[in-house]
Amino acid sequence: MTEPDLSSDLQRDVARRRTFAIISHPDAGKTTLTEKLLLFGGAILLAGTVKARKSARHATSDWMEVEKQRGISVTSSVMQFDYAGHTINLLDTPGHEDFSEDTYRVLTAVDAAVMVIDAAKGVETQTIKLLEVCRLRSTPIITFVNKMDREVREPVELLEEIESVLKIDCAPVSWPVGMGKAFRGVFDLRHDRLVRFTPGEERRSEESESIAGIDNPRLDELFPDETAALRRDVELIRSASSPFDLKEFLAGRQSPVFFGSGINNFGVQEILQALVEWAPPPQPRDGGNRVVRPEESPFSGFVFKIQANMDPKHRDRIAFFRVCSGRYQPAMKVWHVRNGREMKLGNVHTFMANERVRSEDAVGGDIIGIHNHGLLQIGDTLTEGEALAYKGIPYFSPEMFRLARARDPFKSKQLQKGLQELGEEGAIQVFDTGTGNPLLGAVGPLQFEIVVQRLQSEYKVDALYDAASIHTARWLTFPDDPTRKRFEAENAMNLGRDVDENPVYLAPNIYNLQLAMERWPQVGFHATREHGQRLSHD
Repeated sequence: MTEPDLSSDLQRDVARRRTFAIISHPDAGKTTLTEKLLLFGGAILLAGTVKARKSARHATSDWMEVEKQRGISVTSSVMQFDYAGHTINLLDTPGHEDFSEDTYRVLTAVDAAVMVIDAAKGVETQTIKLLEVCRLRSTPIITFVNKMDREVREPVELLEEIESVLKIDCAPVSWPVGMGKAFRGVFDLRHDRLVRFTPGEERRSEESESIAGIDNPRLDELFPDETAALRRDVELIRSASSPFDLKEFLAGRQSPVFFGSGINNFGVQEILQALVEWAPPPQPRDGGNRVVRPEESPFSGFVFKIQANMDPKHRDRIAFFRVCSGRYQPAMKVWHVRNGREMKLGNVHTFMANERVRSEDAVGGDIIGIHNHGLLQIGDTLTEGEALAYKGIPYFSPEMFRLARARDPFKSKQLQKGLQELGEEGAIQVFDTGTGNPLLGAVGPLQFEIVVQRLQSEYKVDALYDAASIHTARWLTFPDDPTRKRFEAENAMNLGRDVDENPVYLAPNIYNLQLAMERWPQVGFHATREHGQRLSHD
C-alpha cells in the first residue's frame, strides 16, 4: 500500500512541471524546433529520430505513416523529458489549418506556448488564429523568430509586425548577428554576451563560444563587418523596447522574443532555459462547480485528445489526459464523472512521441496516456469521487461535408467502426442523418484526405466520398420538449445527430440557416459545443 502523498512533496513536484505547446503557421519550423528542444533536453541523441535507426529518419514527433509520407504534422504529439531539475511536458501541434481543432484542444491542456515565426514570412494567418485561442485563456507566450540562417526580413521590422498584427508587446531577450550566410549567432541581451554556434550540426554542440560584453574587442576580431551594426542595434533595442516584465508575460500581455535557427541549433537552449525560469508551473483550473488547485491531494484531470492506432500492431486507442490535481499511482481507481461509474487506471503511459514508458507517477501538469476501449471521450473528467467537469474543450462547426459509403458493401461495418473511432478521437466529425451513409464534416480538404488514407491503412476500408449539399451545421438547444417536437417535425429533412446524439441542423446554404433562425427565435443554433456536452435544453 502506497503511503498517502505529503502535501509538501506534491507541491515540490508540481512546482517542477512546465507544460507547453509549440504553435506556428505551417513550415515555420515548429517540428524542427521540437526536435532540437528534445536534443538539448537530452531526450534524443540525434535530431530526426529517437534512435539512429537503419531506416530513413523522420521527426520524432511525426510518428504517423501519413506524416512521414507527406512531411507534415497532422496530429499532436506529447513528449516528456527532464531538464535543469524540471520535468518538461512538450506538446507539438499540427501547423496546418485543416487540423486547427486538434491544436485548439491541445491549447486547453497547457500552461504556456512557444510561438514560432518564420523570419522571412513574418506573421501568417494560422499564427493569428492560434494566438487568439491563447488569448482566450491568457496563455503566456514565448516567441522564437526562426530561420535567421536564411535571407530574411529586418529584425526590427519583424518585431513591429508582431506587435501590430498580434496585439502583443514584444520584449527582445536575444538579438541576431547578421542573417543568411552572414548569420553569426545571437547576442544575449540579459547576460550581455554573444553566443556563437557552429552551423550545420545535427548533434548538440557542447562547446559554444561565449563572448562577454557588447564592447569586447574579440567581437571586432571575429566579425569586423557586423560588429558596428550589432552595437547600434543593441543600443537602440535597450533604449526603445520595453524591458522584459515577468508579470506582464505571465498575464499574456508581453512576449519575450528570441532569434535563432532551429535547424542549426541557434538560440534553442535559450528557449528551454526561459521555459524553466519564466513559464508558469501548472495553474488552477475551472472544474465546473469550483476552481481546482494542482497541489490538492485528490487526483483529477480531463481527456483532451484521443488517438487511435498509435501502435499499428495493436488496434489500440489512447486517451491523452491532463492531470490537474493530485498524484497518479499505478492501478488506482477513479470516478468517471460522465458515466457515473468507477474505473481502474491499470495501463498508463508517458510519451516520447509514440514511444511509450509505463508511468509510475504523475502530478498536476503531466500528460499521461490511458488505454481506452471506447469508454473515454474527449472532454471526460476523471476524479477520486468529486463531480467536477473541466471546461473549455471545443467542437467547431465544420465547413466541408462528404457522404461516405464503402466501395465493397460487405465492408460497411468496418467503415462505420473506423469512422466512429476517428470521430471520437476528433480527426473528423461524424453525423448520422438517418440515411445509412455517415456524413463527415471537416474544417478543410486535407482533413478528408488524411481520414481516407487512415481508413485504408489502419482499417483496410476503401470508401467513396460523395459531395453533400450542406453549407454548415449548427447544434440545437430547445426551451422545452413541445418546441423540440414541433421543430423536428417541420425540419426533418435538415436534421442529423452527432457522436453524442446531440441534434444538429444541417443547412444547405446560409439563407436557409438565417430563415430557420428567424422562424424559430426560441431555438438555440450554436456554432460550437464542448466535447462530451449533451445538449437538450438551454
